[in-house]
Amino acid sequence: MTILSFFTRASRAFNGYPASSKLLLLCTLSLSGGGVVAYSEAQVDASKTSVQVNEKDCKKKRVVVLGTGWAGISFLKDLDVSAYDVQVVSPRNYFAFTPLLPSVTCGTVEARSIVEPVRNIIKKRNGEIQFWEAECMKIDAANKKLFCRYTVENNLVGNDDFSLEYDYLVIAVGAQVNTFNTPGVLENCFFLKEVEDAQKIRRSVIDCFEKAVLPGLSEEERRINLHFVIVGGGPTGVEFAAELHDFVQEDLINLYPSVKDLVKITVIQSGDHILNMFDERISSFAEQKFRRDGIEVQTGSRVISVSDKEITMKLKAKGEICSVPHGLVVWSTGVETRPFVKDFMGQIGQANRRVLATDEWLRVKGCEDVYALGDCATINQRKVMSKHLRDVTDLMKDSEGNYIDKVDIEGFKLALCQADSQVKNLPATAQVAAQQGAYLSKCFNRKYKWKDNPEGPRRFRGSGRHQFHPFQYKHLGQFAPLGGEQAAAELPGDWVSMGRSTQWLWYSVYASKQVSWRTRVLVVSDWTRRFIFGRDSSRI
Repeated sequence: MTILSFFTRASRAFNGYPASSKLLLLCTLSLSGGGVVAYSEAQVDASKTSVQVNEKDCKKKRVVVLGTGWAGISFLKDLDVSAYDVQVVSPRNYFAFTPLLPSVTCGTVEARSIVEPVRNIIKKRNGEIQFWEAECMKIDAANKKLFCRYTVENNLVGNDDFSLEYDYLVIAVGAQVNTFNTPGVLENCFFLKEVEDAQKIRRSVIDCFEKAVLPGLSEEERRINLHFVIVGGGPTGVEFAAELHDFVQEDLINLYPSVKDLVKITVIQSGDHILNMFDERISSFAEQKFRRDGIEVQTGSRVISVSDKEITMKLKAKGEICSVPHGLVVWSTGVETRPFVKDFMGQIGQANRRVLATDEWLRVKGCEDVYALGDCATINQRKVMSKHLRDVTDLMKDSEGNYIDKVDIEGFKLALCQADSQVKNLPATAQVAAQQGAYLSKCFNRKYKWKDNPEGPRRFRGSGRHQFHPFQYKHLGQFAPLGGEQAAAELPGDWVSMGRSTQWLWYSVYASKQVSWRTRVLVVSDWTRRFIFGRDSSRI
């Protein structure tokens, strides 16, 4: 963290952060990338069923975890559940290893191989965690209450709505796909956020080929059916394009030889380069490899509408609008806040923000006893120059009000401004969410131990120290698989690696502690099957 490192060099006194409320116990609300939830005032009635607590747990503070994504599962794995009444609410009863979703779309890895049932994880904690498969529809911040609904369509009897009270809440619900209100996207595009999304894409790719080889179609109709468009040149879009290319070249052209020369893959990117969040060397390498593979990359193009037959875009360089026919469109352009989280933000004075804001201890601003992790939140990095210059400069004066050792105060102000300008929001990635979950669980496990002997930095305002150290993200690098057993990696220390050796480095990710042995064995089994028999081209 730039500001913290600057203060460390400047003076021991600059080690702290502004005062904030005491770190409290947690109610964890973690929703793992479930389906989009549309909330309306009439959806849930407060008088509906309320979940009861076991009598033996009445004295424990209730920690509610809504969701089963990276942040929520990481928190649950490390939390001392014997000290809390822990409850989990999520519309998905499994944890998914999301970095492998693009591989599921083409059968490189099976869907069952990248998921782990939540109840298996709970079972390892001696049954001290309760799980409810439901969606959170609304958070009542004033009364510390959640309104949830069982959303699986069936004819089973009983009430689908229930309410759940909490003492402490951690919101780790992920985010939903951002369509930027582009007409036709929801109706005519596929997304790649959930396991179900990957399975739909896999079936649709096969459908495109099966339709293209039917008798009676013209060559132009076959070309249109086999034109696959990916909107978004980020890591997910690029990896899917690479996986699809390998699937076509290594498997499908052998199964559908009559149309092998009619397949086209196009990546549409609004920016000047794909993978623009990576080092420019990686962006250039990826574009050159796609060019060699025959994948068309259209940069500087903004999609303005999508129909069931055409995608319309505006070319920024020329200002022209053009339409391109397609067989399948995958939309991968970023994420946005879920509806019920937006409603919650309006209750706590964050209605004008795009993402839920927390402090450095992951506490939601404007709401006590609530924490937020992962894609649904951002840490609000405070500006030292605008808020704390007076506190800092006062520490540099002697008892008579004179600066110690002739400090260059103007130079100091400039340094603070430069530090502020370098502060960036953390990326919405799995490793950020996992680190935040692990950090918060440690804070909860040590809450009573450090209540009277805080370990955090000194406060600028007031006396004493913060109870815990603030969250600090440790960047472990980022990978971009590019197909053909090649990948690109950007690792700490300005180290950039590209090529086949990097792909094996990418494979080593699955030896991390975040991946269970079950997932490792199944993924390796899928890779072995792929190398021996090829990918499965059935719709199942």
